[in-house]
Amino acid sequence: MKDEHKPTVSFIIPCYNLPAEMIAECLDSILALPLERGEREIILVDDGSDVSPLDALGARKNDMTYIRQGNKGLSEARNTGLRAATGRYIQFVDGDDRLLCRAYTQCLDIAKSAHPDMVMFRMTPKDATEAPTNAAARTVSGAQYILDYNLRAAACGYLFNAGILGSLRFTPGILHEDEDFTPQLMLRAETVCDTGVTAYYYRTRPRSITNNIDKRNIIRRLNDIERIICHLDEIANGLEDDKQRALKRRVAQLTMDYIYNMVRLTRSANQVKRRLKRLEAAGLYPLPDGRYTRTYSLFRRLTKNKLLINLLYSILK
Repeated sequence: MKDEHKPTVSFIIPCYNLPAEMIAECLDSILALPLERGEREIILVDDGSDVSPLDALGARKNDMTYIRQGNKGLSEARNTGLRAATGRYIQFVDGDDRLLCRAYTQCLDIAKSAHPDMVMFRMTPKDATEAPTNAAARTVSGAQYILDYNLRAAACGYLFNAGILGSLRFTPGILHEDEDFTPQLMLRAETVCDTGVTAYYYRTRPRSITNNIDKRNIIRRLNDIERIICHLDEIANGLEDDKQRALKRRVAQLTMDYIYNMVRLTRSANQVKRRLKRLEAAGLYPLPDGRYTRTYSLFRRLTKNKLLINLLYSILK
């Protein structure tokens, strides 16, 4: 029996050295939703900012729980929020982003009426106060969704039932932690409702991890993605039927992206050779013959051709 005293949604907001005005916008977008105070729980996790934003948030601090911790990274900040959350549903919102009220309200309505394990929506970098909505929702299992579509890894793109989490948490100390977390979460979902609405605005930042071209950052990113691919493949080997096939598809797609990025970002024949050898030893290269997308099939044929690989090495040299 459901505990009616639980908040409907716990909104977990990690932040680190963000302008208080951005955090205020984020909070205001949540407070504008048609949720009574007892239906929402806002948890702001300050991951060791140089200056606490709390005093600059005014009366908003009366509508939230503020947790300040030493700087441990995004994964640990989200995990801290999860430990504090009591809501039936969980929504991650980055502190410099905001929810789009009209569209997100549709997601809330679905959660309240149909009680799916996950409600999926789109995210946009366009700075608009509201985005057009599309009510053409469909519901499938998480495994079926991964089998049929390319998964969007961003954890902020899903409103999900806290009950499916179990012991799953974000892995501390890695970049691209969503690539590891989200496929595992979705496989736990028996009902995923894809709303088609654009309900989340995210800011693009020139100093973000993906835009950092420092060599050490590039190597760390590639190492972490390789670690994630191997971890997900290990999990897939312990699954059965559709769940295994779904996660194997995800692993293959991540491996394709990883190979492309190792070439594009390192431009080093030695780096590419070493990394491909490790993938081969793990049984991840050559890419498996899965008919996932046209792009995947073409990329697989190209990377399977030794003449083209040798040509690639020559170009890199």
